[in-house]
Amino acid sequence: MQYTTEVLEKTRNARLETRVSSDQKNLFQRAAALSGRTLSEFVIDSTQEAAARIIKEHEIIRLTREEQEAFVTALLSPAAPGSRLHQAAKNYRMKTGL
Repeated sequence: MQYTTEVLEKTRNARLETRVSSDQKNLFQRAAALSGRTLSEFVIDSTQEAAARIIKEHEIIRLTREEQEAFVTALLSPAAPGSRLHQAAKNYRMKTGL
């Protein structure tokens, strides 16, 4: 999900507070000044970028070539159901009356 500045500006109605050490605050203030942003802008932008990156990393599945081939093979030629699956289906049919 992409967040535009316009959307964020229109919906800024929540407050987020945190405690940091003096060293951390000084570091953040220095980085903000070097990037030409206020401390709040820097913290918000940095946090948003980190959150988007982490979410993206968890939503994308990366497979090696070998893993891709195994996945496609499993889809195209699935293994025959085992005895446990047959038993589970039988139990399901008995419980549901199907």
